[in-house]
Amino acid sequence: MNDQTTNTPMHTKTWTLRLDLFEEGDVTWVHAVLDTGDNRLESRTEAHRNPHDPAVPEIGDEYAAGRALVDLGHQLLRAGMTDADANEPSLHS
Repeated sequence: MNDQTTNTPMHTKTWTLRLDLFEEGDVTWVHAVLDTGDNRLESRTEAHRNPHDPAVPEIGDEYAAGRALVDLGHQLLRAGMTDADANEPSLHS
């Protein structure tokens, strides 16, 4: 068995994620922005407190931010699939 390694230089990137949270009454909104350097993805989500639950702002923050992060994750997966399809070698060349 021939064990070959490539000597390609390591490539690093920094992606920036910003979450802005806004609260008003029983509603928490989040505006999330993911800047990859190549793309910018945005998500706007919200969480509504059940009127029968105690007012604990941290819980609304967690729900709204979690939803924004899940949405950004779905957007990243769709972008990856689109990019992979666009870069797939054509079978009809």
